[in-house]
Amino acid sequence: MKLLIDFFPIILFFVAFKVKGIYFATGIAIAATIVQIVYLRWRHGKVEPMQWVSLGVIVLFGGATLLAHDEAFIKWKPTVLYWLMGAALLAGQLLFRKNLLKSLMGSQLELPEAAWRTVNWSWIAFFAVMGALNLWVAAHVDTDAWVNFKLFGGMGLMFLFVVVQALYLGRHIQQPGKDAP
Repeated sequence: MKLLIDFFPIILFFVAFKVKGIYFATGIAIAATIVQIVYLRWRHGKVEPMQWVSLGVIVLFGGATLLAHDEAFIKWKPTVLYWLMGAALLAGQLLFRKNLLKSLMGSQLELPEAAWRTVNWSWIAFFAVMGALNLWVAAHVDTDAWVNFKLFGGMGLMFLFVVVQALYLGRHIQQPGKDAP
């Protein structure tokens, strides 16, 4: 269910785009993200910081798209989100000497420090590449192809990356209370 809630705005954006075009879809994405935040707040009593950031970015870039009637702004939104997430992980690592992924997932996984560092740096790199790839696709293909890439290409690459991460993590997960090999 959480996955459906997380992808709710993206799926509605895709469907709305296919039915009525980019500007209608942008309005739907803004509204869907607001509904998502309200639902999460009502259902769980809290909203994750990244979801607040996502709301801010969609309102800012979606609003700019609608006000300027320029689809370039909405095409930049995924890049901004990817780069913000990567920058947060990078700042945590370099400025605060804190692995934010370990902070988020450390209670669920026991990994050696080296594995946590590798996972953190790989996510930073993934977000950097995805942001750049989104910009390239947005600049070199038409809007219909970009929307298809955003849904299927972006989600497909994310799924593939998560599978590779899971395989890597599987080699390094430690049993509670046991030392690293």
